[in-house]
Amino acid sequence: MRDNCTDFHDIFVNDLPLMDVRAPVEFHKGAFPGTRNLPLMNDAEREQVGTCYKQRGQQAAIELGHRLVSGEVKATRQQAWADFARANPDGYLYCFRGGLRSQITQQWLKEAGIDYPRVVGGYKALRNYLINAVDLAVAECDMVLLGGLTGSGKTEVLNQLNNGLDLEGLANHRGSSFGRHATPQPAQIDFENALAVDILKKRARGIEQFVIEDEARAVGSLAIPVDFYRRMQGQSLVWLQDPVSSRVERILKDYVIDLCAEFVAQQGAEQGFTAFAERLRQSLASIVKRLGGERYQRLSLALDAALAEQARSGAVDLHREWISVLLSEYYDPMYAYQRDSKEARIEFAGDRAAVLEYLKQRRARR
Repeated sequence: MRDNCTDFHDIFVNDLPLMDVRAPVEFHKGAFPGTRNLPLMNDAEREQVGTCYKQRGQQAAIELGHRLVSGEVKATRQQAWADFARANPDGYLYCFRGGLRSQITQQWLKEAGIDYPRVVGGYKALRNYLINAVDLAVAECDMVLLGGLTGSGKTEVLNQLNNGLDLEGLANHRGSSFGRHATPQPAQIDFENALAVDILKKRARGIEQFVIEDEARAVGSLAIPVDFYRRMQGQSLVWLQDPVSSRVERILKDYVIDLCAEFVAQQGAEQGFTAFAERLRQSLASIVKRLGGERYQRLSLALDAALAEQARSGAVDLHREWISVLLSEYYDPMYAYQRDSKEARIEFAGDRAAVLEYLKQRRARR
């Protein structure tokens, strides 16, 4: 049998398979990228055992757990663990602290003829390791922010750099009021864990400077880790410039064509389009106070006309009208104000090709 694992860096950098034997309610609050949840106890069983532990002590709780998970229930779970272990011989299992649940799972696997190692310290130790990885990056690594007007293609630039950290991609959100995808955002802890793993992998490749989009603290419903965000403030800024026409086309693709396709793939043509249209209307309504009543009504009518034509013929041309107005009358003035407030921090500005070249050379110089 391989030794129980204390090399957490190896687990995350090399994407080693992990089997989480915590209850589903624990797993959904936070886990690690690519982890499989195969619980020792389901939520109801865990609650019963927890109540018994509080009222009658550990031994009574253990005995109750063995009664609840026995017979066919036990055999089914043993089989699922055995299948995972055989399919992932280089993996590990863990519970919350690497204690009783992990040990029981190991013992029952051994009964099935399989020796399978656990993570020493369990989920808590892995989670603390990732928190520390972000803290170390904040203290030790160089950062440069990438700014630009809405739709200028900042995410595309980040994804062409081997030292880009795509916070919006990790958060499954494009960052603006219109930024939600058809699929939900991850849990806050999952977002933080994914960020830490991304940092660990890049640092393992020798990357010590990161390019990060100039974000607000919240990316949709998720918050950038506080110390990481504080470090972002005051960092040098590279400003991406792009013509209005290109920005309109990019927003049309991201927020209309691609978003509609996401909903249709998820819910089917009719229901998917209805959900997509409602999402756009909700996104516009979410900024009604900042738009003002008259402008909101004007944009809302233009959006409804564009959606009606899209539903009728599939054409998306009319969406350019409300997108153009939203940029020129709302987003651009807001970003221009923010840019002016950060003028002293801008060390370079240019189009995509120039910005990419500058950022690659900047990393090479550091």
